[in-house]
Amino acid sequence: MYDPKPIDTSDVELEGEILDLGELIAKNTHDVWAVGRINDGWSYGEKRDDEKKLHPCLVPYEELSDAEKEYDRNTSMETLKLIIKLGYKISK
Repeated sequence: MYDPKPIDTSDVELEGEILDLGELIAKNTHDVWAVGRINDGWSYGEKRDDEKKLHPCLVPYEELSDAEKEYDRNTSMETLKLIIKLGYKISK
């Protein structure tokens, strides 16, 4: 049985431009996912239908529900926190 053990990043605080970067990464994550789906023959549908390859999230990031955006944000923010936790520096 799979027992995920992500690195604990609860002690890392993201601030300012790094939060803005996280939002850009979240949007890009959604766009990369959408391109993959579209390339695999999926298109927009009000309800998900795996057989017909329809998905309600094949819309621009800005049109996603807050709950759907949160999924991408969590991925991007946790990735940024991990980078910082491991001692890397993010600079512009």
